[in-house]
Order: sequence, then structure tokens, then C-alpha cells
Amino acid sequence: MPVLRRTPVADLDRPTVCTGWSVRDVLAHCAAALHRLATGDLHSFGPADNERDVEARRALPATALLDELSDAYEPAARVIAAGAGRYDGFALGEWIHGGDVRLALGLPDPYASDGLEDALALVVALSRYRRTAVPHTLVTLPDRTLDLGTPGDAEPATLHTDPATLVRVVSGRPADPADYRLTGATPDQYRMLG
Repeated sequence: MPVLRRTPVADLDRPTVCTGWSVRDVLAHCAAALHRLATGDLHSFGPADNERDVEARRALPATALLDELSDAYEPAARVIAAGAGRYDGFALGEWIHGGDVRLALGLPDPYASDGLEDALALVVALSRYRRTAVPHTLVTLPDRTLDLGTPGDAEPATLHTDPATLVRVVSGRPADPADYRLTGATPDQYRMLG
């Protein structure tokens, strides 16, 4: 939050990788999603519902938008923690949207910032849920191997990459094909969020 509060208001209008959304719009979406989770007022979180939430916040001054986002963090975190995995997608989605904002603002390590270890653990866990299931894949990162998806009879796919590119692939963000090597599957089979 301190970085966002120091960001010039004009920079909140910068475009992000989220089609049609500015930094302000991504922050509005995050504020709405966390507030909805904290209050139990959930909806589909599909494109139309998300756009309505963003539109409802477009006229807010930047300080009010950041206050809403900040005020929702702790209550939403309590719901996520108590959810025994049920709301892990919210945690990962919020962290990834933080990367979207960092990227748009030109900040370092947009998809490899603080919280990366937790994000990778959530990627592994979510890769096994039926709704977000991905092909069984052995992911080789520079310092470890991750096992995504649920093992089956077929040989697992293999993905050699770095953590930030893995996050981009599973979230449907643009990833430079030179930054990963995937065999036995296609990148679109890994989109778990977004």
C-alpha cells in the first residue's frame, strides 16, 4: 500500500495487461473482490460482474479507492485462512493482480515479488482442483521441481521455466515463449485464473 499511496494519481490511468483495465480499474476490482469475500456477498466473478464492480468505483477519488482496498485486506485474509483452501483462488488472484499493477507502474519483479513462495504453493494446490485442473506436469524451476495437476496414466508434461514466467502462464498473462520450454501440453491448458 505505501507504494500505491506514493504513486502519482495520473499513473493510475496507465493500462495493464488486463484487457481494457487501467491500474485504477485493477485496484477497483481487487477492492471489490476482497470486500465481497470479507462480507460474504459473492457473485460469479465473471467478466460482466467484475466490470460492474469496477464501474461502481470509477468515480471514487484515488485515496478512497486505496482506503477501500486497504480496509478489506485483513477481513478477507481471515476468511481465506478459515476457508481451508476454498478461497485460495482469491489469494492467488490478488497477488497476481499486484503483479499486473507493478508491471504497469514499471516496478521490479512484477510476478516474482514478496509472496512468491506462497503464490507458488497456491499454484500447485489450485492445479489439482477440478475447476482449475491442469495437465499433470513436472515444472523445473532453477531451484526446484513442482508437480502440477493430478497424476494419471499418461506421461506428465514438462515445463522448464522461471517462477515469474510460470505465474504468467497459469494466469493467462503474456509470457515470452523464449522464457519457457513446454512439452506434452499447450500453454492455454494452464490458465487457472484470469
